[in-house]
Amino acid sequence: MSRIVVAIGVALVAAASSASAADYPNKPIRLVVGFGAGGPTDIPARFVAEKLGDRLGQRVVVENKPAAAGMLATRDVLSQPKDGYNLLLCTHFEAINVAVYKDVGFKLGEIAPISLIAKYYYGLALSPAIPAQDFASFVQYAKARPGEVSYAVIGAGSAQEVLARQLEKLAGITMNRIPFRGGPQVVQELVAGRVDFYVAPTLALMPQYESGQLKLLAVTAPARLQNAPQVPTLSEVGIDYVRFGWLGICAAEGTPQPIIDRLSHEIAAVVATADYKTMIENAGSIAASSTPVQLRELMAQTLDEVAVTTREFGAQPRP
Repeated sequence: MSRIVVAIGVALVAAASSASAADYPNKPIRLVVGFGAGGPTDIPARFVAEKLGDRLGQRVVVENKPAAAGMLATRDVLSQPKDGYNLLLCTHFEAINVAVYKDVGFKLGEIAPISLIAKYYYGLALSPAIPAQDFASFVQYAKARPGEVSYAVIGAGSAQEVLARQLEKLAGITMNRIPFRGGPQVVQELVAGRVDFYVAPTLALMPQYESGQLKLLAVTAPARLQNAPQVPTLSEVGIDYVRFGWLGICAAEGTPQPIIDRLSHEIAAVVATADYKTMIENAGSIAASSTPVQLRELMAQTLDEVAVTTREFGAQPRP
């Protein structure tokens, strides 16, 4: 009898899930972004949200929760019903946080990948207060002043910190780490000359670079970027180093698969549009979609890479 009851229960759950997926969506959808408005994650998120809403026939409302290196947003989405109405603008930060914090309040497997929306490369930005005009002269300047050149990081164990520390090792320099709460503040401090060096997504740097307010020494891309063809790659300046970040849309694990599949299909269609590609490429990024499986593999790859880096630098898990 107990087996029959269990079987009936499973069937009822499956039927309810199928029914909810069939009329999805029938109300507005939240897309939670773990970083501030107007930044390199927020701008693509809002573009995708608007166009995805058009395709689904329901509004997709972006909600910014900028705290704890994105962890607040992740915990928020994972705490909500697993029905596809609470989505996360997921990034490589989810994997970084799992690798560098003792307890982030979630496991990577609790996040259900849907699709990539972009890959982006990093720029090495230098304050105009520093007299160096290219990467080689910056390295020479920093070597002559060990520990004096300051570099900005956002969040413990952030991509900015990992990349800056790797560059210190590769270039043979020592810099002074300065923590900040948000990217826009760092760019302002960089322009004002109160911090010297910053590794950030090119989207966050291009307006100030194009207006001459800061210098871009190199990018972490395998080839020069379309929107900054005059900026060399790190490989060109003698550092064998290519790194990219990524943005995607995720949900909570347990969200019905038909909903995941539909969202993945619709997001891929948005990412393939000419308007989105132009917006992303002008910011020095690449429009990229994926299957849920491919994004899950990328999340696992990111976790492995960060774990190797933290071991390399002897970093201890943060509380």
